[in-house]
Amino acid sequence: MVALPTPKRIAAAVNHRRTRTVEDSRMSLTEHLTELRNRLAVALVAIVVASIVCFVFEPHIFNFLKAPYCHLPASHRVTVGVNQECRLYFFGIVDGFMIRLKISAIAGIIAASPVWLYQLWSFITPGLHRHERRWSLTFVFASIALFVLGAFFAYLTLSKGLSLLLSFGGNGLASLLDVNKYLSYVTAMLLIFGLSFELPLLVTMLNLAGILPTQKLRDWRRPEIFLVFVFAAVVTPSQDPFTMLALGLPMVLLYEVAVVIGRINDRRKARKGDQSPYAHLGDDEASPLDLDLQAPAAPDVAPGSPAATAGAAPSHLDIT
Repeated sequence: MVALPTPKRIAAAVNHRRTRTVEDSRMSLTEHLTELRNRLAVALVAIVVASIVCFVFEPHIFNFLKAPYCHLPASHRVTVGVNQECRLYFFGIVDGFMIRLKISAIAGIIAASPVWLYQLWSFITPGLHRHERRWSLTFVFASIALFVLGAFFAYLTLSKGLSLLLSFGGNGLASLLDVNKYLSYVTAMLLIFGLSFELPLLVTMLNLAGILPTQKLRDWRRPEIFLVFVFAAVVTPSQDPFTMLALGLPMVLLYEVAVVIGRINDRRKARKGDQSPYAHLGDDEASPLDLDLQAPAAPDVAPGSPAATAGAAPSHLDIT
């Protein structure tokens, strides 16, 4: 006969499987390093497995990355055959195999991102309080969404940027692109756009922390627009005007979104009011020190006891 689980066993199983708290995460340095090693091993295995799967589907991934170049007019690139087939070229003996490994590894890291992000989150989250865990999880999802949005926007603008750059050669020149340089250009564009789209998240975090109020964000609007376009002109791999505008304009728009979020947050704080005991003080006014400390009450001692006799101070000095 199978014994039914008792309520005590069910409660113990639930407590064992629940998310660890700050108190549960108190471990020695060796235990932390062991946990970090195990989580890194799981993440590495996931990346290797995903890379092997992507190696099988590498031709489809490569066609996806090559599509912006193949959408260019035939006059801007070298074509092969009657059908004007689009191709990229390599000039080393082992370059073909290394390029396939490189594409598979990058695609494997992206495909395995849910696993290694979960391992990273599971390692960090026990040291956070409940409200910190909620906010940090929101920012993690927001950062992933903004990065994907930036990378997708970069992919959409790749064809226009390449067409502008390769058109400067005129009708007498056609591009014979090295696949290594092309993949480096595409990877740099995706990373730069994805990371640049994290700007509103950084501004919002500083505003929620009380470091950047909305008034300062408004005052910095004109310098911010100028610096954004300078940044876009410097970090883009091609430095062409189209790519600079394609990166600068969305960053300015996202900055305005961050200003709106900061305004909502400041209004919420204003309605709630400052609960600090020093809220009435100015920024350049020193806070007072509370020196009226109450002395601890003396314990009740029976009169005539040794403790009362030892603690009593003499009232006069007997010199006889």
